Order: sequence, then C-alpha cells, then structure tokens
Amino acid sequence: MMIRPAGFESNPLTAASNRFQGKSSSSPAEQQATALREFDELVVALRDADIDVIVIDDTAKPHTPDAIFPNNWISTHADGRIVLYPMEAENRRTERREDIVERLDAGRLISDIIDLSEHEANGHYLEGTGSMVLDRTNHVAYACVSTRTHLDPLGDFAQRLDYDVVTFDAVDGSGVPIYHTNVLMNVGEKLAVICDEAIPRDDQRDAVLARLRDTGHEVVHLSYAQLDAFAGNMLELRNRSGERVITLSQQAWDSLDAEQRATLSANGRIVCTSIDNIEASAGGSVRCMLAEIHLPVEGASRL
Repeated sequence: MMIRPAGFESNPLTAASNRFQGKSSSSPAEQQATALREFDELVVALRDADIDVIVIDDTAKPHTPDAIFPNNWISTHADGRIVLYPMEAENRRTERREDIVERLDAGRLISDIIDLSEHEANGHYLEGTGSMVLDRTNHVAYACVSTRTHLDPLGDFAQRLDYDVVTFDAVDGSGVPIYHTNVLMNVGEKLAVICDEAIPRDDQRDAVLARLRDTGHEVVHLSYAQLDAFAGNMLELRNRSGERVITLSQQAWDSLDAEQRATLSANGRIVCTSIDNIEASAGGSVRCMLAEIHLPVEGASRL
C-alpha cells in the first residue's frame, strides 16, 4: 500500500529528531509537485516488477506532510491482524484513517485490529515498521530506542503478536541518535543489511549480529556513508509470481559497491528509482513509502 501525497513537504514537527530531513531548498509547492512525480515513477517501477500496489490518495485536509510514509502508522500480519501505532508528531496522528483500514478489508480477512495509539497519552511512541524492523519469518523485532521508539508500546506489541525483541542504541556518524531503526537496517527472508557501526555498544552490536546469524541470515554490512544515502532503508517483497524483489532508492543503490550489489541481485530482482526530493525534504526513503500487505486473502488457505 502506498499513499499518494496531497500536501507533501518537510514537516517542522519531526525535524528535531530526524536529521536526514530538511535538506531541500525548494518551496512546499515545489516539494509536493516533485514528490508526486517521484511517487508515480516508483509505483510504475514496482508494477513493472509484478508487485501488486494499492495506491490511496491522501486528503488535502487535514494537512499531513508525511502521509507518504504509511508504514509508520499501520502494519498488517499474516494471521489477519492489523496494528495501529502511536506517533510522536501530532500532525502525523491524523494519518491514521479508518477508510484505509476499511479498504484493506475488501477481499481480505481481518481478524482483529490492535490499536496501540493509546500510548500517546503517556508520551510513549512506536512508529510502526520505522521504529521496528520485523523479521516476520522468525518473529523477531529489532528496535533502536529513540524519542519515537519507547519500550512500553514495544513490549505491548511484542506480547500481543508474540515477537521476541532485540533492542539497542544507535547513532549516526556525528553521534546523534538515529530516530528510526529502518534507517540503519533491513531484514528479509535470507538476507539482512545493516550499518552495524551505528551501534556503539559492543555488547548490543554483537547481540544483533548474533541474532541475525542464528536466524540464518547472510549479512551485508553498510558504512555510515551508505546509511546517509538511505541504503539501509530498503525492503524485500515478493511479486505475484513469488519472485523476491528488493526495492530501494537510486541514491541508495548508487552508494553500494560492486560486491554488495551482486549479493543483493543474487537474492532478488532489484527495483530502484530516484526519489531525491522525497529523501532530502522528509528524511525518509523507499521502505518508508511502503506498507506491505500480509493479510490473508478470502478463499485462500491459511498457512
């Protein structure tokens, strides 16, 4: 699922915790116009790779400058459950739309809706699969603690959905805490990418890498320069034919060396397009733009 933006621009309410945003000198109108083109080009590229993309239009009101990143407020799961998440920025909370949930219900089996947004009342946040990188095969949630990722809602998620949690601290090359876990890592079925040097504590870094190895993952190590190019913000999908597809931005792909590209290409088909304006303006990349749908389909057998 992808949300086509109506009022995309750098969000002043998220700037304090996201040093990747606000690097565009364009006006809000220019940011929106360019984001629409970048968005549409990514949708075309994904559909060309035989990915089923559900596109939903954002609404002009209320103004939601980050609506293009739906993975922060919703996740869906193979047992039919949907989870709604507590968001730090007040103007991001209105991204949670009942009509979108209702649209997902068409032709799919929803068994329960777990609403964690009540944690906002206590100032505790967990911004979906931005705050958590989920190993769905092994039910492990990786999470770097930040102002947007708190232990209480993380524990609530883990208990309700039966996930083990691996928590750690993470900082960028300047020592500033990283706001979302999916900036520095991604975990697919057999391949994981991670900027492990962003985890300063040896014990935490060793624990993360050991868990990835123990779950049978080949690990691609990223540098800080590659993290800054959003190489950690990729996502592994499967298309209609069951083929693995790895999608990331052109900037992220260009930052990788030949060996890293070969490893990724051996794991799945590569889809990348340029979203320089979205990345510079809002500090998020391709993974953030995709809310993958894992809900069972009506008439299909459940595994």
